[in-house]
Amino acid sequence: MSALSAAPFMKPPHQVRSPRGRRHTLPASEFRSLSPEDAISVFEIEREAFISVSGECPLHLDKVRHFLTLCPELSLGWFEEGRLVAFIIGSLWDQERLTTDALTLHKPHGTTVHIHVLAVHRTFRQQGKGSILMWRYLQYLRCLPYVRRAVLMCEDFLVPFYQKSGFKMLGPSEITVGPLCFNEMFYPVRGHAFMRRNSGC
Repeated sequence: MSALSAAPFMKPPHQVRSPRGRRHTLPASEFRSLSPEDAISVFEIEREAFISVSGECPLHLDKVRHFLTLCPELSLGWFEEGRLVAFIIGSLWDQERLTTDALTLHKPHGTTVHIHVLAVHRTFRQQGKGSILMWRYLQYLRCLPYVRRAVLMCEDFLVPFYQKSGFKMLGPSEITVGPLCFNEMFYPVRGHAFMRRNSGC
């Protein structure tokens, strides 16, 4: 199931007419699931966003390709005129809390979506795109009947950002990366049954 087919809140591409009168599609703003072909663009954005702040990437290029091959339907990219400007990559997990295995594994029978990374291209930051993309992603997850909740881990300074999107604290994560420690947060997708019934899913 693709993000476009499962989510009625994603706008169709805008139709324009060329000077010769031929109709063609120029999507000024498009949201869709990512594919392995998007991996390099994803990694370039991620590397710039995270290396400059923490010195570590949540996903290296091989892991980006890995998850976009195994579970592309749990990713979402925001494209402006065909250019990737922001993205989320997730996978399924089958335990209550994240462990180091969650950094590399996709559990097809899991009911928890582990959000590995959200990143925005540097020229499109401070425009609210991260919040908008997360809202659309969570709306999309509500259309997937097997998803009960979403979880992620983040540093202290990002906690208020995710709280504004509806995430709640689970506590300190057992996962560390070098000197970095993280908080684990969750979003109760299953708890929005009414919204799912009335979302057109």
